[in-house]
Amino acid sequence: MPQNKKEGIFFTTIVCFSMVISMSAYNLLLHGQFSLSNLFGGLVPGFIVAFIFDVLVVSSPAKKIAFSLPVNKEKKIQLIIAVSSCMVLGMVFFMSMYGVFMQFGFTENFLRYYVDAFAKNLIMALPLQLLLVGPLCRMILSMSRQSNWLKETND
Repeated sequence: MPQNKKEGIFFTTIVCFSMVISMSAYNLLLHGQFSLSNLFGGLVPGFIVAFIFDVLVVSSPAKKIAFSLPVNKEKKIQLIIAVSSCMVLGMVFFMSMYGVFMQFGFTENFLRYYVDAFAKNLIMALPLQLLLVGPLCRMILSMSRQSNWLKETND
């Protein structure tokens, strides 16, 4: 887990990017619209929206909820699972809304489309985050920490 502000920004960026590209590919495949042009065409706006939701809306409440859960906070893995799960729930809540809005707009069927998208996204996002993206990004963070390029300086 990040130990300073620089590491926090780096970690948030790589997790957010990894989840956006993965979930975008998943949703395009679900709707039979996958192509590299569709994937990369929506990547920058999707990443910007996800990063804003992550930093400004989801992160703080998700961490507060995770730390209030009855998990052994001395066991790092339990804390990681709690925080990651709460983050995924919050991000799927908002990003499913964003995805439905971008694909269909606010129609009379918005709520039905949203509930369907939320369920399908949660099924994919939670294991993706817990089993692949989270561990991979923590490994990248650890490697970057060893190279000292994320070290806080007084510059």
